[in-house]
Amino acid sequence: MIGEIDVLGVFVPAVLVLMFIAYLLNLAIRTVLARIGVYRFIWHRSIFDLGIYVLVLGLVVIVSHRLIT
Repeated sequence: MIGEIDVLGVFVPAVLVLMFIAYLLNLAIRTVLARIGVYRFIWHRSIFDLGIYVLVLGLVVIVSHRLIT
């Protein structure tokens, strides 16, 4: 995995890009979960959303690592 990505002449850490991708995926997952009513059964929505984000970020990192190597 490369350490930095050039975005219009500005070097940003690759992890920041992966975190942004995970955030967008997490946003879509939260929308779907809210529409089907899963949050009625969740005790603490913020902690649940954080857990989902951490899982999605881990999956994004694993997939990006496998695609690059």
